[in-house]
Amino acid sequence: MSSKPKESIDSHKDHRKRLRQRFEKDGLAGFSDYEVIELLLTLSKEQVDCKPAGKQAIKQFHSVRGVLDAPTRNLEQIHGIGRKSVFVIKLVRALAEYYYGERMHQDGSALGNSQAVVDYLKVTMGALDREAFRVVYLNAQHVPKTVEILFEGTLTSSVVYPREVFRKALDHNAASVILAHNHPSGSIEPSEHDRQITRDMILAAEFLGVGILDHIIIGANSHFSFADHGLMREYRKQAMEFHESRRKQP
Repeated sequence: MSSKPKESIDSHKDHRKRLRQRFEKDGLAGFSDYEVIELLLTLSKEQVDCKPAGKQAIKQFHSVRGVLDAPTRNLEQIHGIGRKSVFVIKLVRALAEYYYGERMHQDGSALGNSQAVVDYLKVTMGALDREAFRVVYLNAQHVPKTVEILFEGTLTSSVVYPREVFRKALDHNAASVILAHNHPSGSIEPSEHDRQITRDMILAAEFLGVGILDHIIIGANSHFSFADHGLMREYRKQAMEFHESRRKQP
């Protein structure tokens, strides 16, 4: 009987050991993308060479993030990635979302358009293949209370209703909100619909006394902040002028 299978198993064990020792020493610094996935797959596969599956996953999905965001059915088509491996991959993906959500809620500081909020929105929305509209509801100190998905599908001013956004704000006793939606195309440039939605929300907010801190558009690898570009200030001024003109009417 050939001793090659045993030698192969021993070789795989030694390779896994070296990967894990590298991680224990320096984290993922110095790891290539496929080695990150390879190390992840070793958690679900005993005595199997995970390098080919790791390389194929990166080849197909282009990055570690791409692998974590990939649909289950697409992952299972890669030789060497079965149901147990998909479970581990999706668990890690869910943990990342959980981590950033907890970080955003427990920071304890006034967030506004902080990096914690942006990081959370990127993790939860950056890989979606259809548009979704989320609202972060904050207390009087600008600390997030909760996040809700209110709409899904192509966003226009005719389907994003201010009353739904602000009804939820009253339900959560929120003092202010951050609006957010994603662009599956990857482009973060706001459309005219995006601008109109923001104007409508700010106009309605003036009646209800709920502040709108920002509207953030999430792309695949970047984001656009209406506040950072001065648009929130501009739209608030327009809303104040509109309400003032209404008050002056006989």
